[in-house]
Amino acid sequence: MVKVRTAFSLILLTALAASAAVEPRNYYGHIGKDLGRKLPKLHVLQHKLDDEISRRAWTNLVTYYDFDHSVFLQGDLDKFAKRELKLDDEIKAGDISFGFDVHNLYVERLKERIDFATNLLMKAEWDFSTNESYRIKRKDAPWPKTRAEAEDHWRRRMKNEVLVAKIARELDAEKKEKGKGNKVKGEGVGVGVGVGVGVGVGVGGGTNAVEAVTNKPPATVEQDLVKKYRQYATVLIEPDEEAVLQHYLSALCRAYDPHTDYMSPDTKEDFDMEMSLSLCGVGAVLSMDDGALKIVEIMAGGPVDRDGRIKEGDKIVGVKQGDGEMEDVMWQPMKKSIRKIRGKKGTRVTLEIIPRSDVSGATRKRIELVRDELKLEDQAATGHVERVSMDGLTAQLGYVYLPTFYGTMDKKQNQEGFRSCSFDVLKHIADFNAQGVQGLVLDLRGNGGGSLAEAVRMSALFVQAGPVVQIRDVRACIALPIPPGGAIAFKKPVVVLIDRASASASEIVAGHLQDTGRAVVLGDSRSHGKGTVQTVLGLGPQQYGSCKITTARFYRIDGRSTQLEGIASDIHLPSLLDSLDVGEDKLTYSLPFSRILPADYDMSWNLNSYVPVLRERSVNRTSKDPRFVRHLENVRGMKEISEREFVSIEYAARKEQMRKDRELRELDDEENEDDDEETAAKKRRRKRNEPKKDDVVLNEAYKVLMDLIRMTGGESVPELKGWW
Repeated sequence: MVKVRTAFSLILLTALAASAAVEPRNYYGHIGKDLGRKLPKLHVLQHKLDDEISRRAWTNLVTYYDFDHSVFLQGDLDKFAKRELKLDDEIKAGDISFGFDVHNLYVERLKERIDFATNLLMKAEWDFSTNESYRIKRKDAPWPKTRAEAEDHWRRRMKNEVLVAKIARELDAEKKEKGKGNKVKGEGVGVGVGVGVGVGVGVGGGTNAVEAVTNKPPATVEQDLVKKYRQYATVLIEPDEEAVLQHYLSALCRAYDPHTDYMSPDTKEDFDMEMSLSLCGVGAVLSMDDGALKIVEIMAGGPVDRDGRIKEGDKIVGVKQGDGEMEDVMWQPMKKSIRKIRGKKGTRVTLEIIPRSDVSGATRKRIELVRDELKLEDQAATGHVERVSMDGLTAQLGYVYLPTFYGTMDKKQNQEGFRSCSFDVLKHIADFNAQGVQGLVLDLRGNGGGSLAEAVRMSALFVQAGPVVQIRDVRACIALPIPPGGAIAFKKPVVVLIDRASASASEIVAGHLQDTGRAVVLGDSRSHGKGTVQTVLGLGPQQYGSCKITTARFYRIDGRSTQLEGIASDIHLPSLLDSLDVGEDKLTYSLPFSRILPADYDMSWNLNSYVPVLRERSVNRTSKDPRFVRHLENVRGMKEISEREFVSIEYAARKEQMRKDRELRELDDEENEDDDEETAAKKRRRKRNEPKKDDVVLNEAYKVLMDLIRMTGGESVPELKGWW
């Protein structure tokens, strides 16, 4: 029997002090009323503020506070339900009290749960030998009917967290011991890393060196958890009228779609940074997700991008300034957490990360970054020529990686500060043409979009004429065409690589080249699926804040929306991202897929006619490639982890599961953790135009392109004459 008795006297726990209920300010009703008037008129759906919107807003707010159904009781929900279909009428009348009623009751219930949990951590005798399970996915679980049911869930939750932390420490120790056995003995290894205690120092270094020279005993698992939950409660209970208003009006806005949002005045600066797709300090776009800060997009050239260990979809749950203590940021207002992450250039910040594949939150990584400005040269398109041989054919292939669709709107080509991704790609294409390149891989993986004008210009490098994309708002539908008079820059076959993080402008270009038969699209089952346009509008006086409203939608030239369905790949070459809950279709109340009339366009080439044969050859080839077979097994393994609903809290079973999960998750990291620190740092700093040698998706893309070159017989895209 595996039992652990927890007892410690260093932490004295007292019941959380009662706090006064948070009340709305006298002008908040005017904000709600104004928002209620503008949403139905300006949103692209033109949906009136009615019972359906009321029901969605009710659901959004309740699940925002209690996303895993672990704090409220069913009786609380029954009480709230009396107003489920009345919120539309209340908003029209300037009554925003429901948001404050939900907040205040949540605080009351949270005090009860935290007191129970921390008291349990003080005195519980954990028995990890019993065959017991814990439900880690509770979004669809019923709310507990009684306090006893709620406390049973929290008992399992604490037991799970204690077990996970203890096993994680054991696995860390085992890995460290194994690493010592694999290292060459001697002081000459790792020059510049430090003497003995320097493990983790350097790029991304953590606190290991500091901890190694201090005499402070490490905190127990239970002490760490008590501290975590006390901080968690303190953050949520702290009165903040504006934050409560933000939660409620955002719940109302997101009843229309997940990208429509209310912005309080105090958070305007932070949301302006989000709209410009940058976060000062580390280079990431963040959003709130189940209480944590989710990495929505990584900005090319920023500290996060250059370090390489943090991925889109990872969640930030802790922040440490320099040599200070790690602060829990779960459920903190976004503006407060962002201000902790931001800082002066050259200063250090450590982020505690839950990897995107770990739905249980069992895995935590601490990654130190040095705050810096975005490096413009690292955002630029990069490219090189790859010499590929296959089945007796050798060819020069071009490769272009485009991290974002960047471009300056107020400068011309010869002016200082001019930037254009289409111009940069054109320079690479000119070099490719000079070297006799016979095909091109355009890599849009991880490209979250950017300038619409640059997307149109990018398509013009490969297609001579016609519309690129259609945009429809509440008044009209327009098609954006390729500028007249140009010539095709690259005439040979093209394949486009996408993944579930390719969004917006990436989807416009990939969809246009696919629809015109100009390119074959490879990668994840489909791209992200964001086909909407947002506009920011003020709500009156400055203290009223602003609203970001979805006002238009993108459509492909064949009439299909890019919304929700994204761009489906012609040949499925999945990444690990394809197995995770990433994409517009995973968001609540996303706008549906729709169609309009197709634009007037002609096919540019017929490359899509080769897709059936290309797909068959690719399947036959990858099924015999041991590396690709292993890659597919890893994708399936990651999918199983992400879809797991229950976990065992029996010691032996859970340790074996965590060991296997770790092995899979390490495949999602670019660096080889067995390398010395200097080598690992170099790998993390590798330029994005130097793909990993084991990038099996890119390697197969080259082979598909080789097949396409052979099947087209070396032909070029036919160029129109005199069409303008």
